[in-house]
Amino acid sequence: MIRTAKLALVAAALSTTALSPLAMAAVQAKTPAPAAAPTVSAIVVPPIVYQQRVLPNGMKVLTSRDATTPNVSVQVWYGVGSKDDPQGRSGFAHLFEHLMFKATRNMPNETLDRLTEDVGGFNNASTWDDFTNYYEVAPANHLERLLWAEADRLKSLVIDESVFASERDVVKEELRQRVLADPYGRFFALSIPQQSYATHPYQRPGIGSIEELDAATVDDVRAFHRAYYRPDNAALIIVGNFDQAKLDALIDQYFAPIAKPAGDIPKVTAVEPARTGPKSVNTYGPNVPLPALAITWLAPAAADKDAPALTVLDAVLSAGKSSRLYDSLVYDQKIAQSVFSSAPNNAQPGLFYVGAVMAGGKTVAQGEAALRAQVARLRDGLVAPAELAEAKSGLLADAVRRREEIDGRAFAIGYALETEGDPASANTNLAKLQAVTAADLQRVAKKYLADDRRTVIRYLAEKDRPAGEKDATPPVPKVASVKYDGPVTTLAPEGQREKIPAVAAPIAAVLPTPAEKTLANGLRVIVAKSSDLPLITADLTVKGGASSDAPGLAGASSLTSELLTEGTTSRSATQIARETEALGANLEAGSGWEAASLTLSVMADNAAPAMAIMADVAQHPTFSAEELDRVRTETLDSLSVAYQRPGSLTSYATGPVLYAGSAYGHVAGGTPGSLPKVKRTDLAKTHAAYWRPDNAVLVLTGNLTPQAGFALAEKAFGGWKKPTTPPPAAPAAPTGYKPRNLVIDLPGAGQAAVTLAKPAITRADPGYYQGIVANTVLGVGYSSRLNQEIRIKRGLSYGAGSSLTPQGRFGGFSARVQTKNPSAGEVVTLTRAELTRLAAEPAPAGELAARKSVLVGGFGRDLGTSEGLANILGNLAVYGVPLTEIQSYAAKVEAVSPAEVQAFAKTHLDPAQMSVIVAGDAKAMGEDLARVAPNATVIAADKLDLDAASLQK
Repeated sequence: MIRTAKLALVAAALSTTALSPLAMAAVQAKTPAPAAAPTVSAIVVPPIVYQQRVLPNGMKVLTSRDATTPNVSVQVWYGVGSKDDPQGRSGFAHLFEHLMFKATRNMPNETLDRLTEDVGGFNNASTWDDFTNYYEVAPANHLERLLWAEADRLKSLVIDESVFASERDVVKEELRQRVLADPYGRFFALSIPQQSYATHPYQRPGIGSIEELDAATVDDVRAFHRAYYRPDNAALIIVGNFDQAKLDALIDQYFAPIAKPAGDIPKVTAVEPARTGPKSVNTYGPNVPLPALAITWLAPAAADKDAPALTVLDAVLSAGKSSRLYDSLVYDQKIAQSVFSSAPNNAQPGLFYVGAVMAGGKTVAQGEAALRAQVARLRDGLVAPAELAEAKSGLLADAVRRREEIDGRAFAIGYALETEGDPASANTNLAKLQAVTAADLQRVAKKYLADDRRTVIRYLAEKDRPAGEKDATPPVPKVASVKYDGPVTTLAPEGQREKIPAVAAPIAAVLPTPAEKTLANGLRVIVAKSSDLPLITADLTVKGGASSDAPGLAGASSLTSELLTEGTTSRSATQIARETEALGANLEAGSGWEAASLTLSVMADNAAPAMAIMADVAQHPTFSAEELDRVRTETLDSLSVAYQRPGSLTSYATGPVLYAGSAYGHVAGGTPGSLPKVKRTDLAKTHAAYWRPDNAVLVLTGNLTPQAGFALAEKAFGGWKKPTTPPPAAPAAPTGYKPRNLVIDLPGAGQAAVTLAKPAITRADPGYYQGIVANTVLGVGYSSRLNQEIRIKRGLSYGAGSSLTPQGRFGGFSARVQTKNPSAGEVVTLTRAELTRLAAEPAPAGELAARKSVLVGGFGRDLGTSEGLANILGNLAVYGVPLTEIQSYAAKVEAVSPAEVQAFAKTHLDPAQMSVIVAGDAKAMGEDLARVAPNATVIAADKLDLDAASLQK
């Protein structure tokens, strides 16, 4: 699956919301002759079968066995979230999430990573308003170790000054990256909650503030831990391959002895008062390219009987390209760049809201009028049966997709437990969604979304604030720290620590066996089963991509892909959206450097009609001028947002810096200068040249046999005509690279993005496996060298990593970090030092084995999902690698030696040959950056021209 740069931008731009994509399609100027409406089969979501019990100490235990996986997910959910942060200490629940990964009485710092990441698993955590959850996935034979570790950090966490200080610094960098460096970070994380609540602690930002984090002391943290981290406030959830009787015995062994503390768990009793009238407020932020707004209403808790209807209402408003907000604001009126809505999902009464980021030249007043009109439609009239069915199909299909992986099933159980108080809601809520009627939607719209109870929150550029206007941001409360007088745990001397349990016998993974055939028209078809879940992924990939863009027309391939779903000779863009979404299907197109793709995700029973739409889209796009103008305008608006993000700027600049003068030396998704030059004829030419069966591979994965997959392919694509002329030749590989240092000045940016990059190997290089292992040692995973040096040891970033991207005719390497502006130079120095060390000495055997496990474990988990398997098989096919690589991948990774890693680093990862690309507030970076990136070209962001050889206007 290949996604466009713009679609990736969407996910990064507003990832905290439920929203429609930034640049999706609308109607055709001329309505084509309608295609026959597909027959829709009802979507059935397999229930999660689980057992539950409660230990004598009050800890809830829920387990769900799956013998088809070689893995297990262990999760512990605590009933403490951001709403429980002490007054004047917002961000505490989230800060504590970080501390839980450090030392315990029996585990030194980062031991949990040794028990998960180093054996091919992973671990993480997340903080929500009402809960904090900690989760791991690892090979099932490591289950006892994970249980022991989770019990140990519950009963004996070490909280000391050094760990507290270092993790507080990391959280500050996370806040800078997610909130302060993003043009809309303040809007979603701060403005909406702060202005929507009057008294309830949901008002406070979950990530906190720099001022409140700085005011906190280690005593505050210890008191917080004592109050909330206790067995009667926790739920242990295990999903995967295990023996139930043995598991029960292990749980009793490790968790049952943990004592339940005396006293009650603190509970939030604040009740948000009913609103007495409408309210409007202006909020502001730096580097806001397009104005935005949200309209919020108070709404019931997730367990309320009206919650299912509000969930469906939310889907009607903003789920997919045929949703009402998209259809009206983006598609029809063309006044919004993106739209979003959100239904209440909190344990206590929360919010329902709608909103939009406006299009260029449009105002928040226009957006408010349009949003209120759509909400009024819901109050005043009934949703049509087809529209209601479509919304439900999407919700149910998404539920199936989330259950494809064991950790997704565990999350569904935990979320239902913590927000509704009943894990059974993970299953019963699906029936409640199906039972929602049009009358229910109108009733809840009238009950909760009254026009005189709205709060309108506008988000505008700071430069547009009227002189003298008062800042609406609530002041940071000043609160004295508490005095903690309880027990303090320290790391025991090594000889006194509990011994980590032994690893059990491994469970062999069953690898998929792809089958393939070539249709008469030259289309290569690959079919492989990924799971028993009723889900299918169809991925059609064609060679070509952004490297085929004509000179001066950067983004032509990307626009060609995006316009595929915006109208065919028999379906308008609206019809494509409505028909696919009625089937519960997702149909997306995208373009990479050397290939473009069309990807379908659909329930198995609806695969045939969905693939008929997919085939129509691939073969018969019209590329209407009206649709091109609209999508291009939306893309330019999205670029105006991206150009205010330091990380996006360095990403866009990498291609022009590394591959200047070649077919790869431009921005794949296009630029503000190139996109206006792309014409309809350019798209039609690109499609005719590359979207042809003898230049394509179709991968089908999921719950299907080879025979069934080949039959689906033949029916949908067997009639696709092969041209008489051969496909175009591939462009020449880039040559003539010279290192170049670049600083993009973005005044007011909350962080600096730092990239060190150079050209690297292709996929066919004999050193491919040595390369991916070397890169994993350096910068893949939490325990990689870059992350250890930059985040763990120094707290300079929320995360540091690297990537090696070998492709067909070119490849690249990059190390990327975001940090506070004054630390940019230090981060460059630290990154170079780790690159030098990798080449100077062989990696220790233990470290190398652990990093290999990261690669093998991640590869195995991808093989277990329909989308992951389709992506792997599609890439192998495009790059001409035998499909048997699936079976040999692990052995080839394990065969890489320390000497080979060192040799690869010496040959291909020389820091002296790397370009340094930094985006951020240049004034705040100081002289350190100038010293480590000498002779850097400094370009103001508003003067950047990525189409020009000089990179500036």
